[in-house]
Amino acid sequence: MLDLSLRHRFAGMSLDIGFQAPGGVTALFGRSGAGKTTVVNVVAGLLRPDAGRVVANGDVLLDTDTGVFLPPHRRRVGYVFQDARLFPHLTVRQNLLYGQRFAPSGPGIDPARIINLLGLAALLDRRPGALSGGEKSRVALGRAILSRPRLLLLDEPLAALDEARKAEIMPYLERLRDELALPMLYVSHSIAEVARLATTVVLLDRGRVTAVGPAAQILSDPALAPGLGLREAGSILTTRVAGHEEDGLTRLVCAAGPLWLPRLASSPGQQVRVRILAQDVIIATERPQGLSALNILPAQILDLREGEGPGALISLAIGDERLLARVTRRSARALGLVAGRSVFAVLKAVSVAQANIAPGAGDAEPPK
Repeated sequence: MLDLSLRHRFAGMSLDIGFQAPGGVTALFGRSGAGKTTVVNVVAGLLRPDAGRVVANGDVLLDTDTGVFLPPHRRRVGYVFQDARLFPHLTVRQNLLYGQRFAPSGPGIDPARIINLLGLAALLDRRPGALSGGEKSRVALGRAILSRPRLLLLDEPLAALDEARKAEIMPYLERLRDELALPMLYVSHSIAEVARLATTVVLLDRGRVTAVGPAAQILSDPALAPGLGLREAGSILTTRVAGHEEDGLTRLVCAAGPLWLPRLASSPGQQVRVRILAQDVIIATERPQGLSALNILPAQILDLREGEGPGALISLAIGDERLLARVTRRSARALGLVAGRSVFAVLKAVSVAQANIAPGAGDAEPPK
């Protein structure tokens, strides 16, 4: 548990931020200048705010009212920056073990386990100059974890990487989340990253918190979509792999029934998170016939919000989960879409990109 409050003034901007974050991965999301990096710098002890309090797992790291300000090296907080900041004169092995110098006494994490989790065994004798951007990021992660932090801070760790390298790193972050159970505070301006990794989302705008809650709830709330970006608006479904079909499709089970997607690498029984963009959801008032779309999910309209432009966002209930759809206001009015009405959500199997499919984070029970 992280309990944070801070007030700080910069030239031309003031921050007044407070939130509580449970375990798991808490994503700080917002546009540039929202205050995300300031938050992690305050937690790390790299910035003393004008006023504030930071408590991690019951330990007070900062309290301006009582004068408590633990220096960074005593906070047991690992920090992974946008650039890896590795020691160029040390090998990968030496960089990794350097983090152990700051670990508290007692049983620690086996370095071999971290090397295996991050796929670093073949790189141990290399120096940073001989590594790719993705490899450097993995070493920086390993070094931070081996310092045995109580909390891992990641300030847009993928921002400096191209799309191929981001795709390379993301599965390692998911493995760390699922296998180490290490709390993380993850700064990002990418909804795709947040949807794949986060269990909790803190939405920031111009130095204020506008929303806090479970990732699936925040990302599927039509009232919050403008702050998240309408083009990226969508929702997360928790599913389970039921089997792989002979025609190359994978059959998933979600709260509303079966869901077919192009073949996944996941094994039967495995929990999978699926991010579905609102713009890829079609709404029908009757079950469609003669469609090529395989996924037709019964749903009920919870809320409908019209935007200033031609669009409308519709929040749908499918079982206990939420699905967000984006349609035109003309379509919503022509179909008579109102809260409480039963409808069908139609989704093309090929509309869900592989980048929007990830192992589940244990934030919801997968359907049986």
